[in-house]
Amino acid sequence: MSTTAAEATPAAATGSAASAVGSPRGVLELVITVRGGRSIASRQFHQGALRVLRPHYLDDSGQVCYVLVNPGGAYLGADLFVIDVEVGDGADLHLTTQSATKVYRTPGSFAEQRMSLLLGEGARLELMPDQLIAYREASYRQRAHITVHPSSSLVIAEIITPGWSPDGASFKYEELRLRNEIHVQVGDRTELLALDNLLIRPPLNDVTGLGFMEGFSHLGSLVVVDPRVGQELADDLHALTVGHDAHSGVSLTRTVAGTTGLVLRSLSNTTGELNSLLGACTALLRDRWHGQEPLNMRKY
Repeated sequence: MSTTAAEATPAAATGSAASAVGSPRGVLELVITVRGGRSIASRQFHQGALRVLRPHYLDDSGQVCYVLVNPGGAYLGADLFVIDVEVGDGADLHLTTQSATKVYRTPGSFAEQRMSLLLGEGARLELMPDQLIAYREASYRQRAHITVHPSSSLVIAEIITPGWSPDGASFKYEELRLRNEIHVQVGDRTELLALDNLLIRPPLNDVTGLGFMEGFSHLGSLVVVDPRVGQELADDLHALTVGHDAHSGVSLTRTVAGTTGLVLRSLSNTTGELNSLLGACTALLRDRWHGQEPLNMRKY
């Protein structure tokens, strides 16, 4: 169902070279820099069905929070969304979504999101979208090309939830493919840190038995890249999962230029349980590394 590669080559792409058809339905570009002790957007561009709400600050750390909005409400067949985010030297961004990302029927071609993330020296990015919900006959691909500086910090937390079909059955979507390709800037070149591929393709008949997500319906994923990542942190995060109704595992990537990656996967049967679990993990990171309180976005 999923693999986390410590070493791989860009040629090891998930699936075929096909892509969503036509021009992007939505484009967003965001560049975050530091001014007056606070992180701000020095460039902001949006086109089509993507935009961000006005920035706000959740505490006095200077970290800026932007909320990504899709006014169209959902992803449909052949939709392509392109997101380009750069967090400059010393800047700090928390990026989330206004609501769940819904993928409806995609006849003829899959929906796709392509994301490029670039973190400068000492930069920090927390990318924590609301859950991805795939409905009946949906096919979706999400590709992220990520480049970090050895001193930067990246945290990505995502949840996948099956939508319900009219007959009340779950797992009626066709396929979900999520790919994170993470590189580290080393001098004037980049070196691959990890290639994290996730493929979920429900079988046609028995969709809940052993062998397909071990009988669970929801999946949570936490990706952390930071020079402070190591076995101790992996053990601490895994210990946090013990008190939750979820089946979890943690793996470390190779180390490049002093920075290491960590991937935590959790299987459960509710979005709420995974939100609680990933929230506990990110709260630990925020407190230990930055002295910040747990997040409380109060979206609902």
